[in-house]
Amino acid sequence: MSTYLYRVNAFSQDLTSGNPAYVIQLTSPIHKQFMQAIAKELNLPITAFLLEQQCNVYELRWFTPSKEIKLCGHGTLAAAHILWEEGIIEDQHPITFTTKSGHLKVEKVEKGVQLAFSTDAPTPIDITSTIQKLVDAPILKAAQNSDRYIIEVADEELLKRLVPNLDLLATLPVTGLVVTSPSTKYDFVSRYFAPRIGIEEDFVTGSAHCGLAPYWSQRLNKKQLYAFQSSERGGELFIYYQGDLTYITGKVITIYKSHFNELLL
Repeated sequence: MSTYLYRVNAFSQDLTSGNPAYVIQLTSPIHKQFMQAIAKELNLPITAFLLEQQCNVYELRWFTPSKEIKLCGHGTLAAAHILWEEGIIEDQHPITFTTKSGHLKVEKVEKGVQLAFSTDAPTPIDITSTIQKLVDAPILKAAQNSDRYIIEVADEELLKRLVPNLDLLATLPVTGLVVTSPSTKYDFVSRYFAPRIGIEEDFVTGSAHCGLAPYWSQRLNKKQLYAFQSSERGGELFIYYQGDLTYITGKVITIYKSHFNELLL
């Protein structure tokens, strides 16, 4: 059986938007150090490794160029998309991924690929001098969930111009920083910075919206939210907040498919 390498844009509708990922479907287990070396060599925000366990159930692991991470929305979207597009799994069948964050269920829906993630609701925190030094803009509110700070600024233009203090952020006990604001076109917009895992600014971060969903649902009194991550590439997310679960949907396109050198596995 051939091993293929797929280059995919998740939360995207074209060649230059969304978050890029590589997907590799393994035919047998390989050591973590090899997966990490491959991800470093490929040098995209995420390389996702798939290994079939049973019918419609796959082990899924995600690697940035510098480390393995526990949860990745766009890498999950990309992996599911490939399994359906290649006809490995029929479109009408949901997929279950076993991951370091537990079991993730993914379905194909009208608006794209839908992920069911556990909600990671944030708790309000004080805007300390350290928190304020993270960005060069006034902070309206601050919160923290399991591994991220979430701060709100006044508007979308301020969010776009904002420059984060990545050196300071890398020293703090969180994986990353989410900056968010209201928007005229969307329910909210955001940016995400994670220098501790080798990502200065992520293009589109599905997992960050597990905290943004309850944050904005409460603010706007809405369960269905339309969001945009305002990065250099940008990406749209359709969100359905259901308490303990946050459903995140995005479009995915395959850029190319190639053979992977199996001698490296």
